[in-house]
Amino acid sequence: MTRLQHRKGLKRTAFAAAAAFTVVAAVAGSAPGAGAAPANPPGTPKLKLVAASKSVTADRYQGQPGVYLDLGTYVTADNAPLELKVTRKSYKDPIVAQQILRSGSRTTTRKLPAGLLKDFSGLPGFLEVSIKNAAGAEVVKTKGTFCPNNASGRLRPDAPATSHYPESCSTNPFTLGSVWGVEKGWAANTSAFDYDRPVDLPAGEYTAKVAVAKKYRDLFGIPNDQPTVKLTVREVTDGEGGGVGLTARGGAHDMAGMADMPGMAGMSGGHEHQYGPRGADAPTPSALSHALEDRGLAHHLGDGAGHTDGSRIAPALKAATKRPVGRASVPANAPKPDLRSLPAWDIAISDGEDGDAPGKDYLAFSANVWNAGPAPLVVDGFRKPGAELMDSYQYFYDAKGKQIGYAPAGTMEWDPRVGHEHWHFTDFASYHLLSADKKDIVKSGKEAFCLANTDAIDYTVKNANWHPYNTDLSTACGERNSISVREVLDVGSGDTYTQYRPGQSFDVTDLPNGTYYIQVVANPANRLKETSTKNNISYRKVILGGTPGNRTVKVPPVDLINAP
Repeated sequence: MTRLQHRKGLKRTAFAAAAAFTVVAAVAGSAPGAGAAPANPPGTPKLKLVAASKSVTADRYQGQPGVYLDLGTYVTADNAPLELKVTRKSYKDPIVAQQILRSGSRTTTRKLPAGLLKDFSGLPGFLEVSIKNAAGAEVVKTKGTFCPNNASGRLRPDAPATSHYPESCSTNPFTLGSVWGVEKGWAANTSAFDYDRPVDLPAGEYTAKVAVAKKYRDLFGIPNDQPTVKLTVREVTDGEGGGVGLTARGGAHDMAGMADMPGMAGMSGGHEHQYGPRGADAPTPSALSHALEDRGLAHHLGDGAGHTDGSRIAPALKAATKRPVGRASVPANAPKPDLRSLPAWDIAISDGEDGDAPGKDYLAFSANVWNAGPAPLVVDGFRKPGAELMDSYQYFYDAKGKQIGYAPAGTMEWDPRVGHEHWHFTDFASYHLLSADKKDIVKSGKEAFCLANTDAIDYTVKNANWHPYNTDLSTACGERNSISVREVLDVGSGDTYTQYRPGQSFDVTDLPNGTYYIQVVANPANRLKETSTKNNISYRKVILGGTPGNRTVKVPPVDLINAP
């Protein structure tokens, strides 16, 4: 891998507007199919592919390489929910998927074919799309991954009022467990965007035909419906158009339309910025948790103060009304979090943010610490009037949510840097570049964190919270004038930071070529009380090459995980 100009592999699930769900409800019961599947037994969902609208319009902004299509097609679930449990025992083991069949109080499982899944992003090759121009010539033919946790909505008023399933499919390469689902009487949008691969369609009129791949029709008994959608691609110059996305309303997000959103500066025009998943600490919506792949350029869709993706309101987490009093104590049987570090990934050579360190070589990487539970990590910070630091305390709760103890947990500090500007919990994680024998520390780094549930690492562990609360950093970590702050890392979720700036990444300009290890340490000062500290350290092997000013790095796989 050579000098990093642009983070690769940015794939995002589409957010569909609530208006589209009304259309789905109108067509779901009457959409004709090219073929009918046999009646489904109790506990088996009846799935169907439908189009919410007969036509959509996509804006192609001037200077952009193409459009990001959401054709407004949905998978509907009736008779029973579609539920899949996706796990791997370790990074040496393949991913195993099971379908969970629920009928009343009875629950059974059905193992899906081995090798069906290679990652946790969804069902690969599920959707087949053919687009023809006005002359009838096929100009685009693609296959897409379907995430059942994609943007969804009810089909009818007697369906469950809310979906209890998670709001995204994880694309963190070191994910261990996921749950995917579409509630009975609900529909999930089938669109997904790869922002490295926009669809290059000139302005004009097109016809899109959408179908479910045969292997999935056979696997889930889906009729061979192939809805067609009229597609209008409209060229938009600066200052024109309706903002972000497809109209009519598919919910697609165009890069130019995202330029003014939090964390999206520099997206319009030709400027390329090395945003990492948390490089600028901008808000991160749970529905895009990797809630968060290599999610720098496009993982803040629709975020703003007080909300995440533009629909789910996320008011600020509030600390206890006052700092704890009395003697600090933690009952021996108190449920505690279990912080675990993942191997570093997204590793590349950089010359610093926006190339502002000419002639220097930095080893940039992403790091994640996650909570395996069974209890959330809850830390409150309390500020003495006029003080520049907050005193931090970790809280402990019983199974009923009653506070049963607390312990001092270091400090929180205000980070005044542009793009941060909130309170960071210190000593949450540290990073080292080690020699080949893992004994000598060559370079060190420590990062104070504004804790957030950015990545769904394992939603199959005990007490995993499928709907983590504090996914919006702009509201979770306080303001300059805050007197107290609460930060939480929920069970099953992890917090990813990308170390790409000088001072965060490792300066390797003058290091000899050879083998090194990136060490990620959770809870380095042991200030936090955990279930276990034996899993707090991870290592990732890297091999440096090249010459100063033109360094290279090779990153061997971690068992089956080939994610540099």
